Amino acid sequence: MESDVRRDVENAQIPMIHEPMGMDFVEGVSPSMRSVEAVMREFAQSEVPVLLLAERGAGKKATARRVHDLSRRGGQSFRAVSCGTLESDKFGDPAGQAGLLGTGTVFLNEVAELSAEGQVWLLQALTRGSEKDSRSQGLARLICGSARDLEAEVRAGNLREDLYYRISGVCLRLPPLRQRREDIPVLMEHFLGKYGRDFQRTAPALSEETHRLFQEYSWPGNVRELENAAKAIVALGDETVAMGGLRAMLLRPDLGGNGSRVSLKQAARAASREAEKEIILRVLTRTRWNRRRAAEELQISYKALLYKVKQMGCSEYGAS
Repeated sequence: MESDVRRDVENAQIPMIHEPMGMDFVEGVSPSMRSVEAVMREFAQSEVPVLLLAERGAGKKATARRVHDLSRRGGQSFRAVSCGTLESDKFGDPAGQAGLLGTGTVFLNEVAELSAEGQVWLLQALTRGSEKDSRSQGLARLICGSARDLEAEVRAGNLREDLYYRISGVCLRLPPLRQRREDIPVLMEHFLGKYGRDFQRTAPALSEETHRLFQEYSWPGNVRELENAAKAIVALGDETVAMGGLRAMLLRPDLGGNGSRVSLKQAARAASREAEKEIILRVLTRTRWNRRRAAEELQISYKALLYKVKQMGCSEYGAS
């Protein structure tokens, strides 16, 4: 029986449902991030499993990639897996799947969402890996991440206690963005440059008002939310237009706390509406409110323009 289990574990391969690579790791200037980075450099060279705890959007995946890059495995593969998307009937099915029992580093994101069967599989794989030197046997280094309180998940029976102790050889807590505000200008400069290159545009220099607004906002979506704001600013190509929509979202009183539900998609849509309104008004002004000429310039139908003008509350202006 024991030999059967061992054979199953040796042949088992975790279904690698890869996540997008996500945000970049940007070295911070805040004391809290300096401490995180110092600790990270210390354990990066070891083979001990790492547990990253942080709110969603705070940079767990980017930190895991940074640990991988600093480690002896930096030249090998890095794989990020979303535990919430793994299907339990695929555990142990090697067909077409890239396994955990390989080289490099595997980041299991939101490990508390792993199914009961998946937890058993992972525990068995880690137990086997610890019996022999992992590097010589080709077992990937494991980094796990969670936005949940895993000790509470253990007490609630949602996470195996033995698995929790296996994956938390080193536990590192990442501070939310509201606790490292000194890093906001550094992060924003990085993201503006990144999307400037992506969109082949000159990254705009932000006004003092925008910098102040970013410093005062609580950023419930953390670094991911800040990156999306930078992307919207570069994509629209005009800070004033972009912030017209973003400001309305950032200043809403019901979005002040980290527990609040906030969506940068809503902010992006608001910014897009502001940008669209600005462009339509510019074209209408240039055509002296000749709607047919404006529709041709905007490359939309005449009826579509009339609808948009009506939505803007400007249907009574200008000539037809």
